[in-house]
Amino acid sequence: MPQPSKILGIYVHIPFCLSKCAYCDFYSFVPSGEEIMERYVNALLLHMSDYRESAAEYTCDTVYIGGGTPTTLPTELLVKLIRGIKKNFNLTREPEFTIEANPATVTPDMLRKLRRVGVNRISFGLQTGDNTELKMLSRRHNRADFERSYRMAREAGFDNISVDLMFGIPGQTMDSLMRNLRYAAKLKVEHISLYDLKLEPGTPLFVNRSNFVFPDEDAEADMYLRAVEYLNSEGYPQYEISNFAVPGRHSRHNLKYWNCFEYLGFGPGAHSYFNNNRFSYSRSIEKYIAGVEQPLAAVDIIDSSEEITPKERLGEYVMLRLRLAAGIKLDEFRFRFNADFEEMFGRKLVPYLRGGFMVRRENSIALTPSGMFVSNYILSDLLDFDSSVIWNGM
Repeated sequence: MPQPSKILGIYVHIPFCLSKCAYCDFYSFVPSGEEIMERYVNALLLHMSDYRESAAEYTCDTVYIGGGTPTTLPTELLVKLIRGIKKNFNLTREPEFTIEANPATVTPDMLRKLRRVGVNRISFGLQTGDNTELKMLSRRHNRADFERSYRMAREAGFDNISVDLMFGIPGQTMDSLMRNLRYAAKLKVEHISLYDLKLEPGTPLFVNRSNFVFPDEDAEADMYLRAVEYLNSEGYPQYEISNFAVPGRHSRHNLKYWNCFEYLGFGPGAHSYFNNNRFSYSRSIEKYIAGVEQPLAAVDIIDSSEEITPKERLGEYVMLRLRLAAGIKLDEFRFRFNADFEEMFGRKLVPYLRGGFMVRRENSIALTPSGMFVSNYILSDLLDFDSSVIWNGM
């Protein structure tokens, strides 16, 4: 058996929720009962066993169980899943092992057992500390529920807790956003994710958008920049467009995505980057379970699959690394692609550098907070390059 020599991340998608939030576009649904949950966990473990041989040369240093709401699963199924992950993959001695949780779905017993079986990081979907905003978003918890869950997690031994917050919520003001940020900082959580609320077609919030008053783009920009400034001042340096952490508590798993490292995803809708291939699975739990349980039944669970070309690899690297506050390291870019980043993108960089949307440091080029807020536009512009010029002779 080959000795592990490469690093891998594992993502497991749990699509179950107690109810669907008004803004959510992730693949998730309310389960009909425990039977479908147990069948699904068994299918996940069976699917993982298919990768035992091909992943044998890898060491897994991060595991992330997301959703959906993973803590909708009964505790015994969660424990079974986690033990199965450990059985099928070579985990490092101290992996980062994250589980997402809704404050309305955890108990002291569940948290203690999760901690005991090796989960060492928990990410609570708080979204806002304002009960009116929580109700409008169709969240099942209130502020008191979160505080109770947070206290239980600390008592269970979790010393690495992240919370998700949102800005751009209907009716939200700068003052109400700052109250949320001060609330999270006062709790001394280790990590804060701050996401701009997006209206996804087909969601209840999108369908009923005319009934709400949303902050305009200028107001959202002001909120974002003020939030970045405040969190940096409170000991949560920004390390990615939407992520802030006390030193040493970055999400090691998510950094794999932004650094173009390899990871395997399991479950409907999950994505993978493995052996220079990107692939994802069908957003249907029925198809996923059937395809795993009956591999000879010709049920194709692959939704998309492609081998990454050199041009695509470069484009993904630029797109993902510029999400990070550290930006593009020029010597690393030269080593990876045998090319000079500034020569390749020089003319396109000039207006953003002059306009304060990007900054040139000694060995890097990065987006500023103002650039991060409009990163979609900047990245789209940068990556609209002439590949015949870039790749000539390479």
